[in-house]
Amino acid sequence: MDSIKKILGILWIIIALVVAYYGFTVFGIPKVMSEKTDDNVFGWIILTVLMPIIVGGLGTFGWYSLSGEYSDEKI
Repeated sequence: MDSIKKILGILWIIIALVVAYYGFTVFGIPKVMSEKTDDNVFGWIILTVLMPIIVGGLGTFGWYSLSGEYSDEKI
């Protein structure tokens, strides 16, 4: 079971990197550079609020899983 947790930790870190790339290139930077006020506000919310929460949570969870924090032997 611990090996599955480590594999899933790698998967969570990869998902965090994909979400960060997709969030910056599709939702963040193009929306911030837009001339529309609605898109501009949405882009800043994505970059400053949602991206750190989502990427930070996925990355932290993946790192803890990969380093063995959730292993059965830690009890």
